[in-house]
Amino acid sequence: MILTVENLNVHYGVIHALRGIDLEVGEGEIVALLGANGAGKTTTLSSISNLVPKTSGRVMFKGTDITREAAHRTVEMGIGHVPEGRHVFSDLTVTENLIMGGYIKKRPEIAEGIEAAFAMFPRLKERRGQVAGTLSGGEQQMLVMARGLMSRPGLLLLDEPSMGLAPLIVEEVFMNIQLINDRGTSILLVEQNAEMALSVAHRAYVLETGRIATSGTAASLAASPEVQAAYLGGVSG
Repeated sequence: MILTVENLNVHYGVIHALRGIDLEVGEGEIVALLGANGAGKTTTLSSISNLVPKTSGRVMFKGTDITREAAHRTVEMGIGHVPEGRHVFSDLTVTENLIMGGYIKKRPEIAEGIEAAFAMFPRLKERRGQVAGTLSGGEQQMLVMARGLMSRPGLLLLDEPSMGLAPLIVEEVFMNIQLINDRGTSILLVEQNAEMALSVAHRAYVLETGRIATSGTAASLAASPEVQAAYLGGVSG
């Protein structure tokens, strides 16, 4: 397993946000993390990348305990995190945003990363000199995903990549998620669009009020009447 999370607990003051989370991501897997708003999905990703302190539990990455590592060290060790909300550096160009994403790499690796980003996202190449704050929502999502890949992570944490995007753009974003995975990057995907998430994931976990309610293969969860009723718009005939 590239990632193992054991008995993870997180508190925000008196609020017990995560309650004994156990999950795994295998090498080369896309694992989806589903759940309603407030279930703890974003907190799970933020605690894995050490942006949020843990009350207890353990996080292992490639066999190394990273539970108490500084957030910047998790990036150096090979975890990329694309948070929800398309947080581009608004006043910087597309290319400058990508350079910021590769800050831990040497100059030749940054140049290679930018070329790879432009090959994967041709629209970004067309707009490489454009200020990021003037991009469309879909273009900004492509940019933050490309920026997250600049450090060449073994594991990419993706938080709500389809949020607020038009359906055609959502399809394009998920095609790129599949492509990123096909090229060898493991992905832990938080996504409200459960149907799209399960269409690309190998396995999935469902979070309810800070706990893992159920888990299984993407196919088995997509066929589950309970998951269909809660997240997929009802039970099919």
